[in-house]
Amino acid sequence: MKPLPTISDLEVDGRTVLVRADLNVPLEDGAVGDDFRIAAAVPTIEALRTAGAGVVVASHLGRPDGPDPAFSMAPVAQRLGEVGGFEVIMAGDTAGEGARSAVAGAPDGAVVVLENTRFEAGETTNDPALADALASLADAFVLDAFGSAHRAHASTVGVAERLPSAAGILMADEVVAFGRLLTEPDRPYIVLLGGSKVSDKLGVIEALLPKVDVMLVGGAMCFTLLAADGYEVGDSRVEEDMIGAVRRVLDGPHGGRLSLPLDIVMADRFTADAETTIAPATGLPDEGMGLDIGPATIERFAAIIGGSDTIFWNGPMGVFEWEAFGGGTRAVAEAVAASDAYTVAGGGDTVSALRSLGLADGVSHLSTGGGAGLELLEEGTLPGIEALRREGP
Repeated sequence: MKPLPTISDLEVDGRTVLVRADLNVPLEDGAVGDDFRIAAAVPTIEALRTAGAGVVVASHLGRPDGPDPAFSMAPVAQRLGEVGGFEVIMAGDTAGEGARSAVAGAPDGAVVVLENTRFEAGETTNDPALADALASLADAFVLDAFGSAHRAHASTVGVAERLPSAAGILMADEVVAFGRLLTEPDRPYIVLLGGSKVSDKLGVIEALLPKVDVMLVGGAMCFTLLAADGYEVGDSRVEEDMIGAVRRVLDGPHGGRLSLPLDIVMADRFTADAETTIAPATGLPDEGMGLDIGPATIERFAAIIGGSDTIFWNGPMGVFEWEAFGGGTRAVAEAVAASDAYTVAGGGDTVSALRSLGLADGVSHLSTGGGAGLELLEEGTLPGIEALRREGP
């Protein structure tokens, strides 16, 4: 397999480099609400500036249906300049005259931020015309958006096919971190999955079950598995159309490696101040709604986590934003952070939980990509990685 090229493999002095970053951050009242991904993009941008490159940054933000001021990159560009400590110029568009003018007129050391790539209809379809237009803005390309590397879009795969390309510092670090999970991980190797929908993670469950020692499952997705295993789950969220597929996994040769909750924090309604009780996972009453894992499950999960040598965690254990249903996620985060294992955590809610609890530094690798990390574990590679590994133009 061809090694992944990095920015040290590119000649960038005096050249313009287009960096596809992942600056898809939450906005609150028109300002950046969480700059984790912005801070993660700065090392690559700074390395290129130091090496003498003119830097142009592209990213998507949200899922706008065409140009929409509510999804403009302007507040993100402002925050990037504040975090990075360099001048940032906001382009008037994504790949048109506004972008060309901003790039041409940028003073030395300034970073140009293009408008939201998803303002362009051709972004998600990898339209050749848009890829051509983006590529025309630069002499080389750096893919640093791990969180978007599982999408063959114009600003990821399309540009990589048209310019000398390499992985940025963040992208390369992500590939190395997940490589430790893909290639002979230290054992016991456990995977901890949560979140709301088993349909989003069935592929990675099927791919990883033969490779792990134990797979711990919490979050709302556990109720589809419990229902498929024949248990009553009351009013808890269940994806009925997934029952058959999940039952096949449970009955399969590696189904015994799945560890489901022993007990559940149950509520009488979906509100932060709902009355709560602890119920056995083997049978919730009809009016009960499971919103977190219970104390017996926490104890069991923490013991398994503490005895592991490699851990991958994606997805909260309950509705952790509400105090009454945050105990499971908090306990798991504490166990993961206290572990001596090699630990990788990914997914927006998982990262948010670790950071809000002050436990992010206890994790070996905090990933910027949720879906991308899951797909990399499932498939072994990503479209963006393969685009960088191909022979250059």
